[in-house]
Amino acid sequence: MPKALGQLKPAIAALALLSCGCTLDWEKPDASVASPEAFRAATPRAAAPIPSAEDWAAKFGSPELSNIVEQALEQNLDIGAAVARIDQADAQARVSSAALWPTLTMNDFYQRTKQSGASLGLARPFRAVRRTVDSLGLNASYEIDFWGKNYDASQAARLLADSSRFDRQVVEIATVASAVNSYFQVLTAQDRLRIARQNIKIAETVLQAIKARVEVGVATALDFSQQETVVNVQRAALPPLEQTLRQTKNTLAVLLGLTPESADIKGGTLTRLRFPRISPGLPSELLLRRPDIAEAEAKLVSQEFSVLQARAAFFPSITLTDFYGAQSMLLKNLLRPEAVAWQVIANLAQPLFDGYNLQGQYMLQQGKYAELAQAYRKQVLTALSDVENALIAINETARQLKLQSDAVAAARRAFIAAGVRLREGVIDIVTLATTETTLFQNQDVLEQVRLAHFQAATSLFQALGGGWSEEARAIAIAGENAAYEADKGPWP
Repeated sequence: MPKALGQLKPAIAALALLSCGCTLDWEKPDASVASPEAFRAATPRAAAPIPSAEDWAAKFGSPELSNIVEQALEQNLDIGAAVARIDQADAQARVSSAALWPTLTMNDFYQRTKQSGASLGLARPFRAVRRTVDSLGLNASYEIDFWGKNYDASQAARLLADSSRFDRQVVEIATVASAVNSYFQVLTAQDRLRIARQNIKIAETVLQAIKARVEVGVATALDFSQQETVVNVQRAALPPLEQTLRQTKNTLAVLLGLTPESADIKGGTLTRLRFPRISPGLPSELLLRRPDIAEAEAKLVSQEFSVLQARAAFFPSITLTDFYGAQSMLLKNLLRPEAVAWQVIANLAQPLFDGYNLQGQYMLQQGKYAELAQAYRKQVLTALSDVENALIAINETARQLKLQSDAVAAARRAFIAAGVRLREGVIDIVTLATTETTLFQNQDVLEQVRLAHFQAATSLFQALGGGWSEEARAIAIAGENAAYEADKGPWP
């Protein structure tokens, strides 16, 4: 900063405060959140880095699932849209930073005029006067960033470009989680269909046995009708399961960026997948693992620069403009030394009264910062809650899975025993139908609990940031810096 301008700065600031008639002090809202020492549903210890999406998917032991995750990362349209938003944010950062540089334009013109002598007050009024002016020159303009207003605008936009990169990671993790859960739903639908078809065969076998007993007079038509109802109920369960299977495959195809007709998803059974174990670590580590927290933080810091920019608008702006070139009434003399012309102008503009527009803008930016501060705090609390909920879901669905497996085993023993007792004539068909229906229902519930257990693993992976880390943050910021510095030259 020139020495003279530095000496004038306190006086100009005082003039600005007098003119706006308001205080520019700002008490920044507190956005900090106290981190707990440990998660309630996990052992308090530091953990190894969370695996990447590809490595985590491989832990399930399904090559098809690993291939689905790779396809989703490469082809998903939401991720592609997030990448496009990064390009937009980078361009906006370039636009918002333009005021840090001088503007230079070429200003060349040729002017030919004809005026009547009467309009010029000549002695011979009916004689026309012709004039030619040629000009060749450059115009330059630069606003001295005396108060950091333009710098603040640049930093605010660049931080939003950082946040767009963090947002891409949020979209990527959510996409992977959706693809994995959809695949689990496909496997579960196939398992439930398989069980339903097996149960239909069991029920039909019992129905044939009862029919034979009716023919010899040992059973009644009521007994036959009751078992026929069980068979038809099991058959009616097939269409909704088929619908779920086919529609879930279509949903998964869209996540992979494919048409339903071109997606080839074979599936299999959820019972053959391994359940991955991931240690959640400490809550303090979580704040560095979640890209959505980094995104909220970047937006908050960006808004702080916007507040400073609005504050700087109260102070005077100093603009330098310059013209240098050649002017001549004859083209042949345009390049002669005598044709050289130049002009330098320094302009100082101080807002005095604008209907409280600047004050309103300043208060608006402060309000936005306060809102983002609360949003940041909520994001941190939500992240902690997501991990706790996922850990609870894993623990409780594991217990439920064991208890439900025991219930299926008990129902199967009861059904076998009921069949034996029916053949011995000790019980009636109603008891058999009840034990039969109980077995079928418990088998179906078991597969739904298994699905919930595996989806809880996905929730934990997503809650822990999906493999995002401080290294990934540094790479994202470096990417923004590279994009900001790239393709800069003397020409547009």
